[in-house]
Parts: sequence; structure tokens; C-alpha cells
Amino acid sequence: MAAKTLTIDGKQISAFEGATLLQAAEEAGIKIPTLCHMEGVYDVSACRLCLVEVAGVSKLLPACTTRVSEGMEVTTDSERLRKYRRMILELLFAERNHVCAVCVSNGHCELQTLAWTHGMDHVRFDYRSPRWEVDNTHPRYGMDHNRCILCTRCVRACWHIEGAGTKNVSGRGVNSRIISDLNQPWGSSDTCTSCGKCVDACPTGALFSRGSSVGEMEHDRQKLEFIVTAREKKQWIA
Repeated sequence: MAAKTLTIDGKQISAFEGATLLQAAEEAGIKIPTLCHMEGVYDVSACRLCLVEVAGVSKLLPACTTRVSEGMEVTTDSERLRKYRRMILELLFAERNHVCAVCVSNGHCELQTLAWTHGMDHVRFDYRSPRWEVDNTHPRYGMDHNRCILCTRCVRACWHIEGAGTKNVSGRGVNSRIISDLNQPWGSSDTCTSCGKCVDACPTGALFSRGSSVGEMEHDRQKLEFIVTAREKKQWIA
């Protein structure tokens, strides 16, 4: 496979043909913020936090789905990008009901961490304050739509790591929501294997283990990494 030479943040690097800008940056030790990206499943560029600037291209491009090309000049950190990323984070907080102080994932939330690292100390937009329900029908897990950011990591983990196909997305725009099977209560699902992979994939407190109190829910992404590495690379990383 041919290698491509490109520049990221002034650093000349090489990447295999077909690699994404996100993969190339990670291999070069350059950190790009993400929320919807997760190792082991395909990328959908849903969160837009990984937007980067590419010389000669007027619009911002998602690093997770943009392939490298020869001579590409990429900027991952600029005033323009910081402005967009902070705006995206504020919009995520304004769209649903993210009250960190009473969240099961308080202190263990990727959205919360990114907001802190990007200096988001307030939200400039009006809160929508929707009335989303909490699905506690499953005997082991719960789904709080108030804290869902529609990253679809749970959907992709369910379909492409577990292979159950229980989770999916219903609706459009601000009315989109994660559903189980044909939009029935999670506890009534005939396809759910209760594996918990969707819960481990969740970056916020939207999916949680029942019985978790404030700040107690930690998502174990290493379980998913172990399964994917064993399956695709035939390597055991215990």
C-alpha cells in the first residue's frame, strides 16, 4: 500500500493511502477532539468536533472521514476551529438537558471533559429544555434521552461489534432519538443480548447501568477495544 506524505500543523508525516486525517494525526501524536469517533466501528462524522482546515479548501472538513492525499496541508488548531468547536459544544448542551451535577457520569463524561478543555464556562444559546423520557424497562441498563448527543456510538457498537442490531435512530433533526428494535421499550426487545456494549460505547450519561448514582457510572471502552483487536487483528491484549 502506497504511503502519502502530508503536513499536519507544520509537521511533515507519512500515512498509508486510505487512512483518514484523524488516523494520521493520532499516529503522529497530534490530538484532535472527537465525540462520535470510536475505535472498532466505522466513522460517521456526526459530532463535527474533529473539523480541520485543509489548505486550498474553503470549508472545514471532518478529520474522521477525510482521506489523506499527497501534499495535503492540514491545520488542526486555529482560532477559527476553536470558535467552531466551542459553538458545537454549546449547542449540544443547549439541545437537551445536560445537568452535570446530577448526572450518573459526572466526572466520567467525554462531553463534560471537552467542554472544560475548550473553556466552555457558559452557553450563549437558549436552552430547548425538551421533555425526554428515561427508559428503565431493561433489567440491567437504562436510557436517558435527556443526555443523549446522538453520536450513534451505541448503534454502531450494537450492529458491528455485538451484531445484534437492536439500537437505531428514529426521527429527524432535534426530534431524533435512539430506539430499540421498532421503537419499543428496551426491556421488551427480542434482539437485545444484554451484552452492555452500547453502554460502554456511550460518551455521556445517556446509557447507564441501573443502580448507578451521581458520578458512579464509568464506561469501559477497553472491553470494546479488546473484542475488536481480537477479532480483526487476532491479538489478545488482556
